[in-house]
Amino acid sequence: MVNPDRIFAAFPAPSYRGNQEQALRDIRDAFQAGNDVVLVRAPTGSGKSLLARAVAGCARTVEEADPSDATGAYYTTPQVSQLDDVAGDDLLADLNIIRGKGNYTCILPEEHDTPVNQAPCVRERGYDCSVKHRCPYFSDRAIAANRDIAAMTLAYFMQTAGSEVFRKRDVVVIDEAHGLAEWAEMYATIQLGPRTIPFWDELRVPTVDSVERAARYADALAQQCTRRKDELLDQDSLTPGEVRERDRLQELIGELEFFVKDYRDPQSPTTWLVDQEPRAADRSDVNDEGDEGDTLGGPLTIKPMDPERYLQYTVWDRGNKFALLSATILNKEAFCRHVGLEPSRVALVDVGHTFPVENRPLYDVTQGKMTYDHREETLPKIGRAIVRVMQRHPEEKGLVHTHSYAIQDELESLLSDFGVGDRIRSHSRDDRDADLEAWKASDEPTVFLSVKMEEALDLNGDRCRWQVLCKAPFLNTSDSRVAHRLEQGQWAWYYRSALRTVIQACGRVIRGPEDYGATYVADESLLDCFDRARTDMPGWFQEQVDRLSVPELPAFDPGAALEGVDGGVVDGRAPQSGRWSDDTSSGGSRSSDGGGTTASEGQGEDGGGDADGEHSRTYGRTRSRRRGSSKRSPLADVWDTDG
Repeated sequence: MVNPDRIFAAFPAPSYRGNQEQALRDIRDAFQAGNDVVLVRAPTGSGKSLLARAVAGCARTVEEADPSDATGAYYTTPQVSQLDDVAGDDLLADLNIIRGKGNYTCILPEEHDTPVNQAPCVRERGYDCSVKHRCPYFSDRAIAANRDIAAMTLAYFMQTAGSEVFRKRDVVVIDEAHGLAEWAEMYATIQLGPRTIPFWDELRVPTVDSVERAARYADALAQQCTRRKDELLDQDSLTPGEVRERDRLQELIGELEFFVKDYRDPQSPTTWLVDQEPRAADRSDVNDEGDEGDTLGGPLTIKPMDPERYLQYTVWDRGNKFALLSATILNKEAFCRHVGLEPSRVALVDVGHTFPVENRPLYDVTQGKMTYDHREETLPKIGRAIVRVMQRHPEEKGLVHTHSYAIQDELESLLSDFGVGDRIRSHSRDDRDADLEAWKASDEPTVFLSVKMEEALDLNGDRCRWQVLCKAPFLNTSDSRVAHRLEQGQWAWYYRSALRTVIQACGRVIRGPEDYGATYVADESLLDCFDRARTDMPGWFQEQVDRLSVPELPAFDPGAALEGVDGGVVDGRAPQSGRWSDDTSSGGSRSSDGGGTTASEGQGEDGGGDADGEHSRTYGRTRSRRRGSSKRSPLADVWDTDG
C-alpha cells in the first residue's frame, strides 16, 4: 500500500519554495491518518505538479508488492496544456506521457501525415505492421504502461477504464481536479444528432417525452449501430472515413448501453435528463411517424446529473489512494457529494498563498448588470470603462474575459467605434489557440478579448499586467442541468461555481511571488457573487476581496489609450479615428466613493443564459442519491485510445 513517508524523497526539485515543504508534511499526515482521498487546495504558484509528483512517488513499487497487488501511479489532468507543461518540465521527466492515437503520426513510408487512428493497422483486417515496435503511439503506450508513473489526460484516463493495458494502480493523482464532476457529466453526456451519428439522415427519431422513452429509443439505436459496425468489420479494408465511422459507432454503442443499463438499475444514484430540439424543416420528406407511431422529433441530448456510478467505474475503481489538486476546491462536503465520495474518508489540505496581496489587487469598475435583460444598456458603459483602463496601462498588455462570443463580437465593435480598435486583438472559434499564441508572442501593449480562457493560461510577467472581468461567469440557466439544480434550490452551488471561475481567472495574470497583475471587475453581479459565496472563499482570496477598491481612472480619451505605442502605431498599423472622444455620454465609471452598488435582484436572475432561439424540451427522472457508493472541450483529448 502507499508509503507516505517517501513523499519528501520523491519530491523532484532540489529545494523547496514557498509552502511546499509544509504542504508535503500535511499531505503525508493526511494519508497516514487513513484517508483514502486527499484534496490539496493549492493556489497559483504552489508548484502543484511538483507536489503531484511527490505523491505519485509514494506508490507501492513492484518490488514491494505481491503479484496481485496494484503498483505504481497515474497522473492525470483534464487540461491538455497542463500535460504539455509536464512534458516540457525536466523535473517531471519520469512522468511517462501517453496521448490519444490521433496525436501520433504513422511512420510507414507510404503513409503521409496519417494519424495512427487512421493508419493501415486500423484500416485493414489482419494487417501485420512491420514497424509496430517503432510506432510512436504503441511505443509511448508500452512505456507508460510499464513504468512507475503514467501520465495522460483525464479523457484518456476515463476511456481506458477496464483496459488490460492500464489497470488499477496504487495511487491516482488528478491535477486541476475542481471540475471533476462537470467533466464526468460532459464525458457521460450522449449527443444524438447529424454530427454524432454517421447515418443520421436514415433514422426515424421519435418525439421523446420522457426518459423512459429515451431509454427505449437508445436501446433500439444501439442495436442499429451494432449492425452497421459489424458490416464494416466484415470488410477486408476500410477507407479513413469508414474507420472514423466504425470507431464512432463503437463509442456510441458503449454510451447508449451505459445509459440504458444505468437508467434501468433501481439502485443507480444517477438522475438523467433529456433535451430534444425541434425536428429539422428539411426532413419533411420522411414519414411523420416513428417506429412506435410517435411523431418524429429532432436531435437528442441525454445528460447525467452527479454521475457517481460513471466516476466509480472510470476513476475511483482505478486506484487505492487518491490526491486531487486544485486552487478552487471550495467546499469539501459539496465536492464530495457531487463526485460520489464519503467525506469522512477525505481530508482537505490547505496550502497558503505566497503571492503578496498587494501584487494581485482587485478593482471595482462596475457599470451595471450584464444579465441578458441589462446587457444592451451595460456593455457600452463597460466598453468605455475598458478604454479608461487602457489609458491607465498605456504600455502594458491586457486581457478581457468576455464570457461569450456574442459579447466578444459586440465589445470588439464598440472598442473599434471608440477609436482604440488597433490596440485590440481577439480570437475566432476555430483559431483560438493560434490567435492566443500570436498575441502572447507580441511585445506590443495590445488587449486580447478572450472567451472561456479563465483556466489553463499562463500570462507571467509582461505577457499581461491587467485584466477585466466584464461578465460574472454564471452558468447558463437555460441548460437543463443548471435549471434542474436551481429548481431543487441549489443556489449555493450556482454561486460557488461562478466564484470558482473568478478565482481561476484572477490567477492568469500573476504567476509568481515577484509577479504582479491587476484585475478589474466590471459586472455588478460579481459583487453579489462575492457576498453570497463568501463562506466558500479560501482565506487568501477573501483577503483580495476585502481590499477591493475603486481606482482613479483618467477621463475618457481614446487617443490617450494609444499613447503607449510608437507614434500611436500598433503592430505596424496606425490608429483609427474614434466616434467619440469625450466623457460626456452615458456610461462613465462609478464615482470614487464606491457607492451605488446595486444589490442582486434575487436568485431568479438570468445568470448568463446567452443561448438564442427556441428552447428545447427537457424531461428528467430523479432517484434518491446514494453517497459513498463503491465534451468535446478544446481542453480535452479526443476519445481515441487503444482502438
